[in-house]
Formats: sequence, structure tokens, C-alpha cells
Amino acid sequence: MPELTRMQSSFRTAMANLPAAVNIVTTDGPAGRCGMTVTAVCSVTDSPPTALVCVNQNSAMHNVFQNNGRVGINVLSGNDEELAMHFAGATQVAMADRFRWDIWEEDTDDGVPILRAAHVVLAGRIADSKTVGSHSVMFVELDRVQTREHGDSLVYFQRKFHRLSVPVESPDWLFYDEWSDPITVTPALVPAAAGGKQP
Repeated sequence: MPELTRMQSSFRTAMANLPAAVNIVTTDGPAGRCGMTVTAVCSVTDSPPTALVCVNQNSAMHNVFQNNGRVGINVLSGNDEELAMHFAGATQVAMADRFRWDIWEEDTDDGVPILRAAHVVLAGRIADSKTVGSHSVMFVELDRVQTREHGDSLVYFQRKFHRLSVPVESPDWLFYDEWSDPITVTPALVPAAAGGKQP
């Protein structure tokens, strides 16, 4: 492996300090069945609902995803660190054996393996794919979106797994106009302790 440049090393360190949800992305079809642990998942648009997944072109699974054309994004729950390690290739468990575990939905119409206990499930077809450096950016147009209302999430931060708990209650002085808009603070509702007026 070629030695990293100073900028590449700085970039990797910076990205390690960007907390990210941990996902197992899966595919199934004529090219085979496989899955991998990734954090490079991001929303793109809700018109139509689309997410992107970045996959290293040097990965043996890259062409399996591309040729099957369908992707499942399983956002892991807080207690799924061991599962993340398996699909990151950090254990000796074979790929076929991972899919024999009784953790997968059966007889779904998604065409991809879906975890029953996933915190969030996204599934769809690869509508487009772009090459950027060493990776393919796959744009997945979604036909299934499912969220569990309760439960913790697994995040990756500073090269370690962390369990992120759902807050008991959101502050009543914050509100969102739209899911993609920045947080808006209404001065009239800022707590008096913070110098705001009370209604």
C-alpha cells in the first residue's frame, strides 16, 4: 500500500472525528449475496427519496453490488457492535454463515437481506453510480423506508464504536420547519435562564 500523503493522513484523522451511523449494506441477486459494514451513507434528496453509499472499488464486493443493482441499508442498533465487526471482516466467520443466522427477515419483497432488528431500514435500486477517486458513489433510489421509534443507535467516532441513546425529551425551545432545514431558535421561547423571554 502506498504511503499516505500528509493531506490524506490529515483527512482521515478529520473524518475519524466525524461521528457517523454504522450500517450494514447488503445485496442479493445473480452476482451473489454479500454485505459489508460502512459509515459512508448519506441522504441525497426526498424527491424521490434517495440515499448514497460509497464503496471502495478495490473491494471484492464492489462488483457484486453494481451487478445486482439493489442495495439494502441496515442502520445498526446500539447493541450490534459484534455484528458490525463480523461484516467489517474483523472475524473469521464466512459470508455465507453470516446470512444463516436467525437475524434476517424472511420472504421479503426487497430482494436484499434485511435485519429484523435494524434501527432504520432503507432499500432500493442503484439509480446511478459515479466514480470519485478510489470509490464508487452509488445513488440508491428507495422503495422501502422503515424506522423503529425506540432504541439506541450505533455510531463510529474516533475509530471506536459508541452507543448513542435516544434523549428522554427534546428541548421545547427548538423546532424544525423541515427535516432538511437548520435548527431555528425562537427568541421568545429561549429559557429565561439563557436570557430569553417567557411566553
